[in-house]
This record gives sequence, structure tokens and C-alpha cells, in this order.
Amino acid sequence: MYPLLDPTRFVVFITGATSGFGAAAARRYVAAGGKVIATGRREDRLLALRDELGHEKCHIIPLDVRDRAAMEAAIAAIPEPFKNINIVLANAGLALGLQPAAEALLEDWETMIDTNIKGLVYTVRLLLPGLIDRGGGHVVTLGSVAGEFAYPGASVYAASKAFVKHFALAIRSDLQGKNVRVTDIEPGLTETEFSVVRFKGDEDRAGNVYANTKAMTAEDIAESIFWATSLPEHVNVNKIQLMATTQAIGAFDIYREQ
Repeated sequence: MYPLLDPTRFVVFITGATSGFGAAAARRYVAAGGKVIATGRREDRLLALRDELGHEKCHIIPLDVRDRAAMEAAIAAIPEPFKNINIVLANAGLALGLQPAAEALLEDWETMIDTNIKGLVYTVRLLLPGLIDRGGGHVVTLGSVAGEFAYPGASVYAASKAFVKHFALAIRSDLQGKNVRVTDIEPGLTETEFSVVRFKGDEDRAGNVYANTKAMTAEDIAESIFWATSLPEHVNVNKIQLMATTQAIGAFDIYREQ
């Protein structure tokens, strides 16, 4: 049998754990016997997740990854049973709007930049020294197929996910000899709250994104994350790019005069 890592030794710090990939990953790791530190902005959801997973297995921290001071204070105050973090899942992120660039709201762009880029780098930078000091670990970033295949209306979102991809590759180089692995997860069409957030609560419009097709689920992505982090320590998965079987790379968009 192939020798996977012992999941009961995993202590996973997860951002954006109130829904989607983050919540699914928390459930997957705890089901395997690990511990999780679940963070996010919606405290009611974190409380429900802790009740579901158990206080001994799930420590919650209500916070916004865009708030650097809050991140620093929260990490410093992690209780002893959860201090030996060996997996960082920098999952928090979002898309807002689908307007052409000349019509997009600047505040939406700012929110995406602050969350998808600054929140990511705060998370990784603040937790990375601990991984190194403890002899190794794994950083998992959440990118997107949009970071490689841009599409109309996704200018800043796609650019932010391209940043995630290259940030993961760059820190992978920085960590040579430190026994810290880095994996970028790049999902495509997945039915979560993603489109509800993008369309600011318009559930009908969000539902149309997944209508009459079979998208991936948050559990599909969580399983891929769990697999990558469970491989032996000498194996580093640089990235995993996933798309639903019903999704493919489309044809080039060519403008033609009418």
C-alpha cells in the first residue's frame, strides 16, 4: 500500500471556512482525524461548524483576512492544542461583478484585491515562519482556472488568481531546503456560494450559472486538497487544475463588425 502521511497529525489553518471549499476541507480533515483552525467573517457559521465537528477538533477564529492586525493577533492567540500548524489552506477569496472593465465598480475591484491578494499574503507570511521552525509543512493556495484562462468581465478577478498562481510558484522556490511544500489548487466550474457572492445575492442569476449542467462540488475540491497534502513529504504537487467534465476551454473570442 502506498505510504500516505498520517492525517491524525494534521493541524490545518483554514481561511474562508464559513462555506464552500473551506468548510468542506474542514470537514474532510476532521473526518480523517485531524484538527482544524477555521476562520472567516461569519461567526454564526463558524459556531455551527465547531458544534458539528467538535470543540476538540475545531478551533474557530472570527476574522477578516483583509485586516492584518486582526490576523496577527488571532495567530498569536491560538491555543496550545492547535498551535502546531502543519498545513495552511489560504482559501479566502471572492469574485464581485461581471461587468466589462470600463463599467466595473472600483470598490468591487478593491475588495477583490484586498481579499484575494493582500489577505492571501498576510495569511501565508504570518504562518510560514512557524511551519519552517517546526520542521516543515504544506501551504495550499486557492487559485482558479481564471488565473490561466481569462474571460470577459473577470479582469481583476482573473488577474488576482494569476497572482495566486505565481505567488505559490515563487514561494515554492524560496522554500527550497525548508521541507515546506506548496500547492496551488485551480478549480473551474464548482457549485458553491461563489456566484451568489459575485452577483451580490441575486440567487436567480447565480442559479443560471449551474443550470442544466453538472458542476463540481466543494467536496470534490476538498478531496483534491486532502490528497495533495497526504502524499509523502518528498512529493510536491505544484498545482492541481480541475474542471467539471461538462466544462472545457472555449473558442477564441473574435470581434466582427456588423
